Amino acid sequence: MRAVAESWIDRFPGLMSLPAELQADLVGGSEVISLPRGTTIFRPGEAADRLLLLLEGTICVTQKSETGRDVTLYRVSEGDSCILTTACVLAFEEYSAEGIAETDMRAVAIPRATFDDMLVRSAIFREFVFKAYSKRITDLFALVDDIVFQRMDVRLAARLLELADDRGIVRATHQALGTELGTAREVISRTLAEFQRRGWVEQSRGEVRLVAMADLQRMVRKAHAQ
Repeated sequence: MRAVAESWIDRFPGLMSLPAELQADLVGGSEVISLPRGTTIFRPGEAADRLLLLLEGTICVTQKSETGRDVTLYRVSEGDSCILTTACVLAFEEYSAEGIAETDMRAVAIPRATFDDMLVRSAIFREFVFKAYSKRITDLFALVDDIVFQRMDVRLAARLLELADDRGIVRATHQALGTELGTAREVISRTLAEFQRRGWVEQSRGEVRLVAMADLQRMVRKAHAQ
């Protein structure tokens, strides 16, 4: 059973120090699931009945604002857990946001019964859960800080640099970038038009090419240094 446990537990360093018996119980009480790209994993109003640990792929978690605009809260990547799922499972609350598989994905689904049992039995498991929760809370505070205090042109430049592939191409519509940054498509269009006027980007349908990456990086660094 120990060899079976290591098949996914070794993907999460915080769980590798669990005693062999607890590793076996955790794996035996959980399930590895595969979901295709575009699957809605959870939505507002649904009960949270399992914790997800991501093995492969990416989950994008978004929330609809009071004005009806979608805002990207965060992404869950390989080796991470979802802070919203953790909070809802702990508090017996329903989801308040939507999680969608951005890519084909594989994840470990830990049912509530197994989750509760491991929390009671293992300080190591509790530390794993709350350390991941704490990290995500910090990330969310950083997001709030960006939305409230950072200029939109700086935020867009930083996100373009993050999303660009090896050739400096960002494959995303203006609407998608607006969702990423919690603003309207029109704001993104105006800002990208200004970037293009400066010679920093070139635009075509569904993608943005960064042709002066150093200038974008310089603007972001200057803003963060102030």
